Formats: sequence, C-alpha cells, structure tokens
Amino acid sequence: MVTKQLRDLPENADLRRADSLAREIFSDVANKWALLIIEALGERTLRFSELRDEVEGVSHKMLTQNLRMLERNGLVDRTVYPTVPPRVEYTLTEPGRALRATVDAICGWTHRYLGHIEAARGRFDD
Repeated sequence: MVTKQLRDLPENADLRRADSLAREIFSDVANKWALLIIEALGERTLRFSELRDEVEGVSHKMLTQNLRMLERNGLVDRTVYPTVPPRVEYTLTEPGRALRATVDAICGWTHRYLGHIEAARGRFDD
C-alpha cells in the first residue's frame, strides 16, 4: 500500500491508523454513491434532481447524505439561489476535480476488466 512510502507524514495522514484523518477521508469518498456522484458531476454543475437522474438507483436520502459529506470534505460546492422555490446547484471543487481523475481511472479499470471479472464469477459460482 502507498502508506509504506509515507513514513515521515504526521499520524493523521497514515491510512494504517484507525484514528487518522486520512482514513476517515478515505472511508468517506471510497463508497459507491460518492464515486458515482463525483463521476456524474464531472466538469458540470447540476441541480439535485439532475444528479438523482444521473445516478440511477440512488435514493433521495443517500444522495443528500453523500452530497453533504462531499461538501463537508471540500470536494463539492453547493450554491443556493434565492428563488421560489430555491434553486440549489452542485459543482466539483478543485480537489473534487482532482479526485475525479482517480474515479475516471477506476471506471476505466472496470470497463477494461469487466469480461475477466464476469468470467471469474462464472467459474466461482459454478
């Protein structure tokens, strides 16, 4: 794991430590809904309903919780416009866009090895 190269970092940056901030952040962003929200936002600004349509299968509650977490971690900006009803838009911040590059790599890996994984599952489930 990458953490072995990071011996000189403070304790809160060590992913191996259960009480580290780095592990908390990793846990927050390494869930399917957060990754799918980051991918859906991409380089665009979307309203809540547009995000819900983009991330098929996400419930209102899960989308709300994940957007709040991403905003708390500084990965998503939430803008509220004083209209009736209020218009709320979400966009990735610079750190969110940087994380999107990693999400894109994970998506690429998934597409590349989908057939291999499907075949392995078929052998395993027989």
